[in-house]
Amino acid sequence: MAECASEISNTAGPVKAKVEVLDECESTWKQIEEFQSKLMLLGTETLLPSDAKLSLLMLQWKTLKVDFDQWQARNPEVLSTNPDVLLELGKEELQIIKNGLEMMLSTVKSKNKRLEEHLKREQQWNEEQKEMLETINKMEEEANTEVEHPSKKSLKTRELNELKNKLLKLETYKEELLSALGEFLDEYFPLPEEGENIKKKNSSAEAALEQISLQEFLEMLINTLMTTPHEPYITINQSFWSPYVELLLRYGVVLRHPEDPNRIRLQAYHK
Repeated sequence: MAECASEISNTAGPVKAKVEVLDECESTWKQIEEFQSKLMLLGTETLLPSDAKLSLLMLQWKTLKVDFDQWQARNPEVLSTNPDVLLELGKEELQIIKNGLEMMLSTVKSKNKRLEEHLKREQQWNEEQKEMLETINKMEEEANTEVEHPSKKSLKTRELNELKNKLLKLETYKEELLSALGEFLDEYFPLPEEGENIKKKNSSAEAALEQISLQEFLEMLINTLMTTPHEPYITINQSFWSPYVELLLRYGVVLRHPEDPNRIRLQAYHK
């Protein structure tokens, strides 16, 4: 019996505290309404001649200044001294702060991940540019040698170098297109927030999977189609975000395997 009584008193405390807070809020709201009605009455006075109007405005200014001084000198009052009320208010405030910090942390993690991916792409592009520069320097040396000692072999080498130059330009253009595509997809088709993923997934194993971005998804499809045109299909799993898969299927960008729905391929636009 003693344990039951203690439990009832513990649960009744927060309920009583909430009722007390609501009563105090209603009382404060009534006071605000009274002040507002008084202000409305002051604002609806009949306009007087210029001198009398100026005197009235000065009187109102002095009244407002006195009220302002009183509010400045007044110490803020605590809404309630009930410890249960203060405890509940403190819990709500801490929960709001916690939710805001968790949202900020999730956003920062997502931005850091995108920056790391962008840094990797830039480093790879830098390495490719270095290789291209070395190749161009070698080609320049060979061209200088050919100018001094022209021959049939040098003509073939020149044609070969021209082809290499075209390939390098195409490679550079490809990297520019991929970079522009990556920026566009990062801006308009980002991955979902980590917190949203975990809420929407049922098992911890699914939540542990790292989802790939739409750019990585498209690059995988393109590379598979180019390297193995006889077998262009890739197998999708839970790391591929399903809304993006459905988006690509709906607009005909990818096609499903006729016998295996878990395998998809890129539409062969070049044919």
